[in-house]
Amino acid sequence: MALVPTPTPVTEEPVIAEVDMGSESAATTVRATVVQASTIFYDTPATLDKAERLISDAAGYGAQLVVFPEAFIGGYPRGSTFGVTIGSRSAKGKEDFRKYHSSAIDVPGPEVERLAAMAGKYKVYLVMGVIEREGYTLYCTVLFFDSQGRYLGKHRKLMPTALERVIWGFGDGSTIPVYDTVVGKIGALICWENRMPLLRTAMYGKGVEIYCAPTADGRDVWQASMTHIALEGGCFVLSANQFCRRKDYPPPPDYTFTTSFGEEDLSPDSVVCPGGSVIISPSGTVLAGPNYDGEALISADLDLGEIARAKFDFDVVGHYSRPDVLSLIVKDHPTTPVSYMSTAPKAESL
Repeated sequence: MALVPTPTPVTEEPVIAEVDMGSESAATTVRATVVQASTIFYDTPATLDKAERLISDAAGYGAQLVVFPEAFIGGYPRGSTFGVTIGSRSAKGKEDFRKYHSSAIDVPGPEVERLAAMAGKYKVYLVMGVIEREGYTLYCTVLFFDSQGRYLGKHRKLMPTALERVIWGFGDGSTIPVYDTVVGKIGALICWENRMPLLRTAMYGKGVEIYCAPTADGRDVWQASMTHIALEGGCFVLSANQFCRRKDYPPPPDYTFTTSFGEEDLSPDSVVCPGGSVIISPSGTVLAGPNYDGEALISADLDLGEIARAKFDFDVVGHYSRPDVLSLIVKDHPTTPVSYMSTAPKAESL
């Protein structure tokens, strides 16, 4: 596991004191780490063990906030079609979904409790990409934990991309949180959700300061999106992606890649997800990364004073907004397919 260094050395003293984030005191500094590592596919217990090792390593380097990639727990099924063609689904594809469903986690559930314990043990704020299971529907979800070991809540991916819509359900407006913590206001959107202007605006409206962007997009163009969001939102952007080789997935025929290059062109060491994890400041400066070299912990010290300096130039939901011309309404209530109306209690007969 490589460590991508930052210019500021780690001291033995806490990097940030628990202060009122809205006070006029000098800018505080938060050490943040984005994890670039692969799931152990179809093995959730082993993936949790790996997550703990990575969190321990990050905390050992002074991290106060640790951000994991999209679908780290449960796995991103890269290259899989789940046997889907228009009008039919294959028997193998259905079995692939059964195994994938089995690797997902319930929220709340024992895996969530373990992740909360990790956050408390290593005294870090934790942002973790998971595949959430609710009944027989799966969601691509981000979980949030505080440094006291408490589960704060979740964000469900609002709009899965392309074939993801076959295997994942859709989130709703009730899980677009921003948490006000002693290390800043933390929120997250997942992968190509970050390209949805209105969804980003909903996050800005909640005052997000540390904008987490777990992703599965390792293309160079992703960096342009991350820089734009940092500038647009006047916030720090922390994007975490997996770095995966073909050997990080089960071998064929148990797991088959159907991609532009094809399974037959892949060796065990072929890179199937190149990473590109990055940390960017509100001014658009790249603080750490992007890393395309392998599994790594990518860290930077975030000077929270940069937020005010950036918003002096441009505050997208403040002095640079025109609500008399353009405004956004967010439907932030839960949506459920079935609602049961309780009958009124019957009066007791005399």
